Amino acid sequence: MPEAIEKPANVAAACSLFADKDVSLAYALLRITMGINISLHGATRIVAGTSSFAAGIVRQFADTPLPHFAVQGFGYVLPWAEAIVGLLLLSGTWTRLALIAGASLMAMLTFGTCLLQDWNIAGLQLIYSTVYFILIAAVRYNSFSLDGLLSRR
Repeated sequence: MPEAIEKPANVAAACSLFADKDVSLAYALLRITMGINISLHGATRIVAGTSSFAAGIVRQFADTPLPHFAVQGFGYVLPWAEAIVGLLLLSGTWTRLALIAGASLMAMLTFGTCLLQDWNIAGLQLIYSTVYFILIAAVRYNSFSLDGLLSRR
């Protein structure tokens, strides 16, 4: 028999290596896409003015049991938190921490959205939460990132 056929373990190992690289590439593309989305959520709100964003949220939540000061504070912090989380995801820096922070932000946003009974937006937020779940669960494939680069040193 030819040598290549006698060593299927080597072929399997080679296929596994390519599969891991493909999963790592897919992970990087999803992480980068999420980073672009979240960072631009924050950046566009910062450029437009955080005070106008916060005022809009205060008006939106006026008829909810949430206190005015908490809603206003959240409105000032949210754009900066989104921009920071998004940039960390985009670069792959402190990825696990950024993912946990982003998922936590999404939980807070979902809470508020459910108070408003805006079920269409709550459904969209579940999609974001699912992406965060996938990225957290598969963080071991985060090799195409600054975290991955630093861990190889």
